[in-house]
Amino acid sequence: MYNDRIYLTPQDILEKEFKIDARGYRPQEVDKFLDMIIRDYTEYNSIIKKLDKDIKDLTEDNSKLKQEIRFLKEQLEIKKTEESTTRTLTNVDLLKRISQLEKVVFGKEE
Repeated sequence: MYNDRIYLTPQDILEKEFKIDARGYRPQEVDKFLDMIIRDYTEYNSIIKKLDKDIKDLTEDNSKLKQEIRFLKEQLEIKKTEESTTRTLTNVDLLKRISQLEKVVFGKEE
């Protein structure tokens, strides 16, 4: 994913050999190589910062979603409890009405 933005691997840096001039290594060649290293480290740094920001944002989103799930679960439990109570009351009312109808139809004796 990030490989297309990074020129050098640690192995490239380790194995790099400069041509020796009469006074040592050619300064232009060393400078060019060091510029590539600096560019890569700058890119690595920006990648790390971006990933850190992404992690922070995703962690915050995850936390918000977890809170929302907890809230929705609580609301669901409240609704289930309300429905259960409503059904119970409805069933009790129906049983009372049936009992009253039986008394009327079959007489007052039980």
